[in-house]
Amino acid sequence: MRRQILNLPENAPAEALEGLALTNPTLIAYDRERGIVTRAVPAHDKVGLVSGGGSGHEPLHAGFVGHGMLDVAVPGAVFASPTALQVQEGTVAADSGRGVVQIVKNYTGDVLNFRIAGELAGDDAVATEVVLVDDDLATQRDAGPGRRGTAAVLMVEKICGASAEAGADLGAVAGLGRRVARNARTLAFALSAGTHPGETVPSFTLDAGEVESGVGIHGERGTGRVPFADADTLTDHLVDPLIAELGVARGSSLIAIVNGLGSAYPMEVSVAARAVHHRLADRGITVARSLAGSYVTSLDMVGISVTLLPADADLLPLWDAPVRTPALTW
Repeated sequence: MRRQILNLPENAPAEALEGLALTNPTLIAYDRERGIVTRAVPAHDKVGLVSGGGSGHEPLHAGFVGHGMLDVAVPGAVFASPTALQVQEGTVAADSGRGVVQIVKNYTGDVLNFRIAGELAGDDAVATEVVLVDDDLATQRDAGPGRRGTAAVLMVEKICGASAEAGADLGAVAGLGRRVARNARTLAFALSAGTHPGETVPSFTLDAGEVESGVGIHGERGTGRVPFADADTLTDHLVDPLIAELGVARGSSLIAIVNGLGSAYPMEVSVAARAVHHRLADRGITVARSLAGSYVTSLDMVGISVTLLPADADLLPLWDAPVRTPALTW
């Protein structure tokens, strides 16, 4: 049985957001009535950035509100899209007169509600552009809604955020985000699934010695199972298909995110990061910039995702630009 540190399970997302805001009062504010998280001090005269989606992926998205990233985050219930009215409120709140880029992970509910909100925001005379993030290699197929959006959303938010802070216009910020989303890919594995607030069993179970490969961030099962093995072998199952998909050649350089999915503890994430760096070095590929930590989670799932993006020269200054949010600062 999974015991959890909760009051009423249905109140967990709102109480967590309140706690995040109380812990970071100089960075963010939580408006429970409107269901949005904003910068503590709104930005002026820049393109606004808004993103959102279901709770259960913390610190995404509220943890990335602040200078150099998002202006507003719009959280839904656990693994559920925010409403279109929430997204509209967030879009209007993010606007400082130069329009708003809506960063949307490719899930049906998110896409639908952000689309409706964009139409409603147009009624409020807010110009909007949408960046759809669809990086999950495990769901790449000809039919269906396309690849899911996962940890590449962090890259989009960081790079678009830096571009907006530097004064780029709406079309330029959105175009940059689409380029990052188009070129980034992610793949994940899990040793065990997460457990919803108030539930006592995880969303799926594995037999001893099994690892679920290609899992999603909403607790979705993967595309198959591989035998449990050491960290280097498990990480190779992620890196090798990503390199093949991206067509990265020897001498290239990448931005890499090694992401814990909730209950992989920091030592494990760092061991996986080591494996990623060594595997890429063996192939003659340079890691120009990297992050290792839990940024886009799936409740308490025990697992790792790896996201790779070609490190084009014009992206690196944007990646390096200052950022100050509850979950990411440099």
